[in-house]
Amino acid sequence: MCDQDDLNEFARRAPDFSRRQFGALAVGTGVSLMLPGLGAAAESLTDEDVEIKTADGVADAYFVHPASGKHPAVLICPDIFGLRPAFKEMARRLAGSGYSVLVFNPFYRTQKAPTAPEHPNFQDPKTRDLLMGMAGKTNADTMATDAKAFVSWLDKQPAVDTKKKMATTGYCYGGPFTLRTAAAFPSRVGAGASFHGGGLVTDKPDSPHLLIPKIKAQYLFAIAESDDQKQPEAKTVLRDAFNKAHLHAEVEVYTGTQHGWCPPDAAVYNHDQAEKAWSRMLVLFKSALV
Repeated sequence: MCDQDDLNEFARRAPDFSRRQFGALAVGTGVSLMLPGLGAAAESLTDEDVEIKTADGVADAYFVHPASGKHPAVLICPDIFGLRPAFKEMARRLAGSGYSVLVFNPFYRTQKAPTAPEHPNFQDPKTRDLLMGMAGKTNADTMATDAKAFVSWLDKQPAVDTKKKMATTGYCYGGPFTLRTAAAFPSRVGAGASFHGGGLVTDKPDSPHLLIPKIKAQYLFAIAESDDQKQPEAKTVLRDAFNKAHLHAEVEVYTGTQHGWCPPDAAVYNHDQAEKAWSRMLVLFKSALV
């Protein structure tokens, strides 16, 4: 089962999830969200749906990169609503900035993407049980073994520059995945970014923040204001842990944001603050992925 504190964290934020009424873009296929900043760069990208062997089966994922050359790798873990067109478009946008990007289905143990129903409402008991059930089949150990499989797969791709550090990003449920990946591969992961991550700081012995002494990556934590109101001490714990590890970490609460505010298919999407967080991520990657 997933760490109970992580599940409690998701449950605690149910009011925010209930406002996230997805449109048809959430689980449909072949639809472009026309994300800002992509433009003509999309014409020079190569992408494909891929399957990656893991310790527990075969994970479905999406891989996109510039059509030529080798580039730093970025591994993306989606939020609890899973792999869907919005995250594929986000991956394409990032690839357009010069990265080889893999975004995966974290719930492949249950089913292939899409893993959330259309127009999911987290307060609906059936939907909530479905999503929490899938999350409950993952834990600290499965995140580590998945990271091993995905990092290994990326490093075998001709489009990945293994001479440069890689990055990992995560949204909501995916926040802890970034820390576990960075801790499992300290010499490989040079940057991490968590956007409205849940369960980053708990009182459990396997809390993700306790892994920070094992990490060598620079970090960005983009925290939703609603999350900070519920757990105001988390930002201080994260800052202190990175300071003690002598690592750079930008830990910021984004004013006016609700949990889940970064993916563009969210009803709580905050365009201006999402763009700010995206720009800070690019700054981090430019300096850390060398």
